[in-house]
Parts: sequence; C-alpha cells; structure tokens
Amino acid sequence: MTFFKPTLTRLTLGMTLALGLVAGAAAQTTMKISISTSQNSHQGVAIDTFAKEVEKRTGGRYKVQTFYNGALGGERESIEAVQLGTQELAFSSTGPVPNFVPETKILDVPFLFRDKAHARAVLDGPIGQELLGKFDAKGFKALGWAENGFRHMTNSKRDVKAPEDLKGLKMRTMENPVHIAAYKGFGIITTPMAFPEVFTALQQGTVDGQENPLSVIISAKFDQVQKHLSLTGHVYSPCIWVMNKGVFDKLSAADKKAFLEAAAEGTKANRARVDEDDAKGVADLRAKGMTVIDNVDKAKFVAALAPVNAEFEKQFGKANIDKIRSVK
Repeated sequence: MTFFKPTLTRLTLGMTLALGLVAGAAAQTTMKISISTSQNSHQGVAIDTFAKEVEKRTGGRYKVQTFYNGALGGERESIEAVQLGTQELAFSSTGPVPNFVPETKILDVPFLFRDKAHARAVLDGPIGQELLGKFDAKGFKALGWAENGFRHMTNSKRDVKAPEDLKGLKMRTMENPVHIAAYKGFGIITTPMAFPEVFTALQQGTVDGQENPLSVIISAKFDQVQKHLSLTGHVYSPCIWVMNKGVFDKLSAADKKAFLEAAAEGTKANRARVDEDDAKGVADLRAKGMTVIDNVDKAKFVAALAPVNAEFEKQFGKANIDKIRSVK
C-alpha cells in the first residue's frame, strides 16, 4: 500500500491546485469600458492606464476590457448603456453628458476657462467635486474628471480668422445644447452627430467642418479630410469617468478606493498626453498639409457671442459663471 502513497498525494495536490485555479478564475469579474476615439489617443491612454491600475489594485479580481473607436457605440450610447447597467463603465467627453446630468451644461459655456491650468483647478476643486455628486441621482458613479482639451475649428472650405468667416459653414457639432446655441451665434449651420460618423461625413462633404481639440484632430486623422485649422480655443472640453452606480455600490470599500485611484491615475496619463499633443500638434498637422491659423483674434469671437452669453448668464446664473471664472 505504501507504494501508492506518493501517487495519491500527487493526485490530491493536483486536484487541489486545479480547484484553486477554478475558484480563482471564478472570482475574477470582467467589466467593459469604451471610448469613441482610437487606442492611440489621449482617451486610449486614459482607459489603458485605468484597466492596468484596476487589475493591479484589486489583485486581479477585477479585469477591465477596453473598447475603442466607438466599438460599443458613440458617446451618448455608451453613457446610456452605463446608466441602464448593460455596460459597467465609459470614458467620454462631456458632449452628450448634459442630456443625462443637466447641471454639467455650465462647463460648456464658450471662453469660460482661461487655460488648461484654470480648467483643471476648477474640475479638481470644490466646483468640480460638487458636479460629480450630481451624477449619483441619475444612476451613475462619476469616478472623476479628465480632459479632452480646448476645441478648435477645422473645415474644408476656407481659412477662418474671424467670426464672420464661419457664417454659412455646415459644421458637425456634439450632441450638446450649449455648443449648438453658441455655434448658431457664429452663424454656423449646426449638424449634431455622433463622433464615429464624423470622418465619413467630412470625407463625403455632408458637413464642411467640425471642431475638436488637437488630440482628437490628430488621432482621428482629420487632416486627411480637412484643409483648414483655426486655433479658436472656443470651448474647453472635459472628459469624465462614469460607472454604473449599482455596480459601484456593490464593491467593497477597498475596491471602491481602488477604482477611484485607478481613475485618478488614468486622468494623469490622459492630461499628460493632451499636453504632449498640444505641444507638437500644430507642427505635425502643418507637416501633413493643413493650413493652420494660429493668430485668431479671440476678442472678436467673444464679442460675436455677446447675445448668446447673455442668455447663458440667465440660464446658469451670472454668479455661478463668475465663480468659475474667478478660480485661480
């Protein structure tokens, strides 16, 4: 009988290990996160960093699958899916967000932020944190703010140096009521459209132009279908991490902390990439054949929007707008 003992021991050990592996595999929870831009973009860097950090900080118990280029739908569809619980996470510009959380509309007021440092100080400070809290009642847990960047105008028709140059241009806009109102104030023919449709619409001439930060213009290869770029910097565009609130609420306290910290790391990587794209983007796009107008008279653009801004002050409260503008 002693002859069989090692074999039985090995067999028992093997079974124990196998059961352990099965238990380990069963314990891992997979979640999905999506973006509308490419993997090689400021948004791709954000979610790749987030996925890596979640896995590391939860000891592999949570794995985040990453989807790019609108593979799970445009930004609006992805946010909707997170709200409904058919998708756990999304990383999105704030374009469609006011349709879900109206209080965020104020961030889309044109020429509200002086520069990226000002915008980041607002979003990372009390105002930004208060806005994150507004998502809870709508079925989301907002994990934090990140960045899309300052938006600039591109088109296939002409150089845009002053607001009057925009009159009559058919421009794709985000599905965002504040943006649409502002661009109509410039005399633009606004065409709201989900991001995954934009390249083809520009290519086919369905629209003359679009507006996006340099990071998006570069990663989406809009230089292939747009000749003219004007550095208008007319709107600062945040990004946001959203998670289904029911899914977040079921996490342990330690895992909640892990997801929040992973989002913070993703934001760091995201903002660093925006800074890098802003620093080298103009030279890159000129080298690819775009005409870049970098001496835009912003004061004229601001003046052209005076009637629209008066409406925004009524809608959001002048004191609220001034509070954001006064952040150092």
